Amino acid sequence: MVTLNLVFVIMDDSTLVPKLPDLLMLANQTPDVLRDFVADKRSPKTKSEYVKDIKDFFQFVTGNNPRPQQAVEFLELDRFQAVALVLRYKQNLIERGLKEATVNRRLAALKSLVNYAFKVGKCAWTLADIKSERIKPYRDTTGIKPSEFKQMLAVSDRTTNRGKRDYAILRLLWDNALRRGEVSSLSIGDLDLDSRRLWILGKGRGSQKEAVALSIPTVNALQEWLQAQRETDINKPLFISLDKASPGHRLSTTSIYKIVNAIAQDAGITKKLSPHRIRHSSVTAALEATNGDVRRVQKLSRHSNLNTLMIYDDNRLSHQGEITDLLADLV
Repeated sequence: MVTLNLVFVIMDDSTLVPKLPDLLMLANQTPDVLRDFVADKRSPKTKSEYVKDIKDFFQFVTGNNPRPQQAVEFLELDRFQAVALVLRYKQNLIERGLKEATVNRRLAALKSLVNYAFKVGKCAWTLADIKSERIKPYRDTTGIKPSEFKQMLAVSDRTTNRGKRDYAILRLLWDNALRRGEVSSLSIGDLDLDSRRLWILGKGRGSQKEAVALSIPTVNALQEWLQAQRETDINKPLFISLDKASPGHRLSTTSIYKIVNAIAQDAGITKKLSPHRIRHSSVTAALEATNGDVRRVQKLSRHSNLNTLMIYDDNRLSHQGEITDLLADLV
């Protein structure tokens, strides 16, 4: 933390103004660019991923974890030296057999660090010349059918607190296509049962919460869980652990994953299921129910890019498979 020891000058109108030399000295203090860059990220998960990727680059260059001085030395290279070094690093990533998406993510983290340093005046170049690896934009959006999800709902024993909690989580994952991080971060105060609204911290939206409408079955499930929980503090987590090891603690994303997977197994679902696969299933079922109305379904999925939903729809319809069959019938 920087301590401000400013000397003030009293102007004619009694305004206090810091002396210019003191401000210049403060501005010229060398920041820890790595630390400040990571601190600029909002999500703890995002911070962790950036640290991991940038650490990999400096381990390649120096054989050690990054230190502030090493970051400064890298950023003070001339543009040609820096680009040559990063190109060698990119080649190393490829030779290590990493997937194109991983290579691109690590390069993107490095570019982001350099862009930040450029923005704060600690670097005179960028890595715009470094190109990403080409990857095929395919996503496996397969999941389970609504009938199979009904089996999962039936497995939850709603005569127990655990069953009430798990049932409410399942309804949110399906009815609202929520991500497990969005479910984990919910607090009691985020829920308005009267208006059937839930305020969630959506992916990529910083600290800005957005409202989603709830179905009547989901409202009933949440109300049943809250009555069982007997908690009224709006700051307390909506979903808590019921394990003896950590009772009352906020349910983690890992715990939600384990709950979903265990329920799927109990329901006889052979496919390994995760909260995100339920989201895939929900979005695909919504496209099926609306005859592929991606604009309407975007309100559910909250994908910022409509092209992502088009991938879901293409996978649902299997256009390529249909064309292949048509061609086969011609010969």
